[in-house]
Amino acid sequence: MDERPRLPPRIGIYEKALPAGLDWPGMLRAAREAGYDYVEMSVDETDARLARLEWTASERAAFREAVADSGLRVPSMCLSGHRRFPLGSSDSKARERARDILARAVDLAADTGIRTIQLAGYDVYYEPSTPQTRARFEEGLAWAVELAERAQVCAAMEIMDTPFLGTVSRWLEFAEKLPSAWFQVYPDIGNLSAWAEDVPGELAKARGRIAAVHLKDTLKPKPGFPGRFREVPFGTGCVDFPGAFRALRSIGYRGSYLVEMWTHESPDPAAEIRAARQWILGRMREGGLA
Repeated sequence: MDERPRLPPRIGIYEKALPAGLDWPGMLRAAREAGYDYVEMSVDETDARLARLEWTASERAAFREAVADSGLRVPSMCLSGHRRFPLGSSDSKARERARDILARAVDLAADTGIRTIQLAGYDVYYEPSTPQTRARFEEGLAWAVELAERAQVCAAMEIMDTPFLGTVSRWLEFAEKLPSAWFQVYPDIGNLSAWAEDVPGELAKARGRIAAVHLKDTLKPKPGFPGRFREVPFGTGCVDFPGAFRALRSIGYRGSYLVEMWTHESPDPAAEIRAARQWILGRMREGGLA
């Protein structure tokens, strides 16, 4: 057990958990009022969020100013746009767009102070996975890591909601081929708990390589049930949060935690994200982190 003195854990909130319709000053204010330390930007597969990759110099300056004025940070970007345009796609135009998205995301991150880009660990999403899609994904990933390294932006692979990259062990297969300080892992405790039999053991394999940790609950797949990986209320799924926090403490993890949740159907998103933070803090205390 690592017994070095600890600072309080930093807990952030996923952009999509915040009340809809807010601009960046509004989102940052809502996160701060709910007690969070930072916000994670989403660049998903929608045209509206992909358009952020083409922000002008003045739009980027406005974003930096909003962050500076808020007292919070936006240190990470969830780049899930590759579900729509995957690196392993059989469509050459989709692969070209995937690389364009990566290049623009790295440029945006470097220009706005975002330090970590969370990569989606899908070779493909809307088409069948094959040896060819996996090989193209691996080739594209190598290029992405080189791009990130040159820009000094961390490329962190999320542990995903599919078996393709559903465990740290699977990520290590890629990491061994791409040894770089700028290629790390971003465990999603919910996804990992759904696919791994030994969550503490999987986290131990990531020691010294974790960029940040996503916190959400999930329901394990079982015969006749594909599992549920989104919008599972905290405390109702399969995740042993205190156990995961104990495991992270035991490997000396000192990084940030990101609450991933969606509140688009909530009558009071602000109250819901405040309650989620308090619930997580309770489980952190049980796990020896807070």
